[in-house]
Amino acid sequence: MGVAMRPQVVLGAIALGACAHAPAPPPPSSPSPLLGGPVPGFRRPTVQGPVFDTASARANGRPLVVDFFAAYCRPCQRTLPALEALHAARPDFDLVGVSLDDSAEGAVQMINRHHLTFPVVHDAGHVLAGRFRVTELPRGFIADASGRVIWTTGPAQEDDALSRAVTAVAGAGRPGAAE
Repeated sequence: MGVAMRPQVVLGAIALGACAHAPAPPPPSSPSPLLGGPVPGFRRPTVQGPVFDTASARANGRPLVVDFFAAYCRPCQRTLPALEALHAARPDFDLVGVSLDDSAEGAVQMINRHHLTFPVVHDAGHVLAGRFRVTELPRGFIADASGRVIWTTGPAQEDDALSRAVTAVAGAGRPGAAE
């Protein structure tokens, strides 16, 4: 004798199964006046040589992460290695670091210390920090493929918050991305 199941139970089970493969949602965003607006555009030479252009990054259709850091920022010393590991593991997003160190040499030291392979721009005069309204570190921004700022991190968040948000955002548009 078969067991009759109510339609609500069957639909609930199907919905649960569908959610099992969905990426986890990002952690709550830090507040920022930039949320929901366009990522501030810039075209700057990187410390490594090539020019980084936010317009070119947006044109490739992938999310963009802009991460601000400095050698004097203790939490940055923990978050940069995690960001580098994420960059190596997830080619489905673009990443640029913005060094607020006093000199380009300080930025190079951070690149060497943490074996960073993503492009790093030295923000002489803190012009980019002003455009992004960065007042404390570490601070990171995620823009979706259309160039809209959808998530920010700040110093009050856990060290892995940016990595978790990138995983959620980069995986959201691809079926099976979280598997």
